[in-house]
Amino acid sequence: MFRSLARSSPRLTILRNHLNFGKNPRYIMSVPTTMKAVVVEQTGGPEVLQFRTSHPVPTPQAGQLLVRNNISGVNYIDTYFRTGLYASPKPEILGREGAGTVAAVGPETTGFNVGDRVAWLATNGYAEFTAVPAVKTVKIPEGISDEDVMASFLSGLTVLAFAKETYPVQKGDWVLLHAAAGGAGFLMTQILKTMGAKVIGTAGGAEKCALVKSLGADVVIDYRSEEGKDWVKLVKDATGGRGVDIVYDSVGKDTWEGSLEAVKRKGTIVWFGNASGPVPPIPLPKLSPKCVKIARPTLFGYIETREEFEYYTNELFSLLKSGQLKTKIHKVYPLEDIAQVHKDLEGRKTMGKPLLKP
Repeated sequence: MFRSLARSSPRLTILRNHLNFGKNPRYIMSVPTTMKAVVVEQTGGPEVLQFRTSHPVPTPQAGQLLVRNNISGVNYIDTYFRTGLYASPKPEILGREGAGTVAAVGPETTGFNVGDRVAWLATNGYAEFTAVPAVKTVKIPEGISDEDVMASFLSGLTVLAFAKETYPVQKGDWVLLHAAAGGAGFLMTQILKTMGAKVIGTAGGAEKCALVKSLGADVVIDYRSEEGKDWVKLVKDATGGRGVDIVYDSVGKDTWEGSLEAVKRKGTIVWFGNASGPVPPIPLPKLSPKCVKIARPTLFGYIETREEFEYYTNELFSLLKSGQLKTKIHKVYPLEDIAQVHKDLEGRKTMGKPLLKP
């Protein structure tokens, strides 16, 4: 009887699949059969983001958890998958991080129980429920809110890995950080200062520059101002003509040539974003005069193992709990306003991290 009912009821199907029959059963909370979600069926502008109210709730498979999302993060990389700059199969649900409560535990999945408060890195975050890999999920410590975690999770792990491994920042290093008031830049400015670096931050507009200065940046350049248009000269002046030890550049197309000019001899440039468009192919001889090193890292290359993932999440949570790392939420948008979120991101109207409330 149970088997026949399970075939006709998606809710019972989820229940049947995840009781783990006799092996440490962990009962699911009430899970609906459909949910609110944002689906992208083809590449394009923000108009391709389709808000739906009856999308099927996923069933967690082996090694997965079903998470009821309380808050989901929105990152600039989401726009790359929407536009097709980064290839991904369609249809898809965008969103690469979320925080919420475990609603069901998939078969052969250990370490988590229904009701655990967790943060995850995966895909399909623009939804009420997401089936996520347990290996990329962590329990959120007491004393840290879901909102603070989502304002810092993917971006914070990224900048920690880039500052510790891509180029290990040393005390006294001069660092040029583009988009210092953005979701990643806001966190990176603070992290760089905890490491003893001297930070030159660029941002657009007086309000954003004031924010970056309040975070402890040593020099702030408003690239929209008349003086700031020649930001390479200002960087050289600040460093006594030497140039910076390291450039962290998430802007790309509009800044790549200036970044090459602003870096010192034997310096390093880390490109990790394309806010203004991708960096074009660079002829290798262009790097020769100053023996410049370049890197194009991604976070997931640094957190492939569970040990690596836990190392960086523990680092991040420690900074949050100690108060050394402060978060800034631009705005919490309802899920149905996702098109506006993308417009605000691409229009550079955000300061800090935009979040979604599914």
